[in-house]
Amino acid sequence: MAWQQRGYNVDAMRALARLALPRPVFDFADGGAEDEWTLRRNEAAFDEIELLPHPLSGAATRDLSLTLFGRRLALPVMVGPTGLAGLFWPDGERAAARACAAAGTGYCVSHASVCRLEDVQTSGPRWMQVFIFRDRGFTRELTERAATAGYDALVLTVDNQLLGNRERDIRNGFAIPPRFGFADLAGMAMKLPWLGRMRSELPRITFGNYVRAGDTSDIKALAGRMASLLDPAMNWADVEEVRRIWKGPLILKGVLHPDEARAAVERGVDGLVVSNHGGRQLDGAPASIDALPAVVEAVAGRVPVLLDGGVRRGLDVAKALALGATACLIGRPQLWGLAVAGEAGVAHVLEIYRRELDRVMGLCGVSRLADIGPGLVFARPQR
Repeated sequence: MAWQQRGYNVDAMRALARLALPRPVFDFADGGAEDEWTLRRNEAAFDEIELLPHPLSGAATRDLSLTLFGRRLALPVMVGPTGLAGLFWPDGERAAARACAAAGTGYCVSHASVCRLEDVQTSGPRWMQVFIFRDRGFTRELTERAATAGYDALVLTVDNQLLGNRERDIRNGFAIPPRFGFADLAGMAMKLPWLGRMRSELPRITFGNYVRAGDTSDIKALAGRMASLLDPAMNWADVEEVRRIWKGPLILKGVLHPDEARAAVERGVDGLVVSNHGGRQLDGAPASIDALPAVVEAVAGRVPVLLDGGVRRGLDVAKALALGATACLIGRPQLWGLAVAGEAGVAHVLEIYRRELDRVMGLCGVSRLADIGPGLVFARPQR
């Protein structure tokens, strides 16, 4: 059976990625922080939201498109920033960006991409992720490089001021480039296609945006430098400085608290991403979908609010939109697609979301995204 048939939904693509990847690499993407409570809650919380269809409204055709920051998207699902996509498939970032452009949606380049941000060229919307670093000059450098390269929006991620305690990586001894123990090598027969694809890539994998001209540091040294650059002292003054430097749409990612959402809008931020970093940072943070309604209420329609975390179905997208999200970002699912079939795998994952969302809209009697609202959410009677 072809992989497309076996990968009939996102969870099935995850299972195929598990088969394709060495365990340390799979767990690097799949795992979360500490006990992974927030990681699990991100998905489980969607189960508590029910939709109340009104099929007699009629929805013979459905329009899944929207305009976001002046660019037209064919569906309300974008690929969010995920580091080291090039570890899952050669040239993974550019492969995923091409798949997004073909699907009519956007792609956000991670600060920790294998390639340089200038190397990701696509006809679709391109966003660039930056952090507030101890070296504020480096934050400015990445921001200015993104502007020079013509990126459509800047995504300032604010929930990574310290690295999360990702215990799967500790248990696996995960390193960049990967080093495999005896148990990993014993099971490598099932991973030979990945090993074959990556054999020439692994020695050259690096963090492209951190390499400076003439720098001979290996990736391990670069990884250490990245961790040391993070700054727990970041504050609103830093956000205001990025706002001053960056003239295009500025999106704040990692917002869970409604007070921070209000403060961001007051400081000229153009959009928010409700996110807990996929459960990879603070274990014990609320699920993104649980935090969404309060953030939406706080911004009161002044800026778009996107959701990131636990979105595994087109049904989840519909639920997020019903609770006020403008669109959703996906992270792990596109890495699973990359691991299975590169660009074609990411395209397949995006098509799964499109197909599922289209079906949900039809079954609910909804013809366009603007009609997905609070009235579609079933409110259980109070007892």
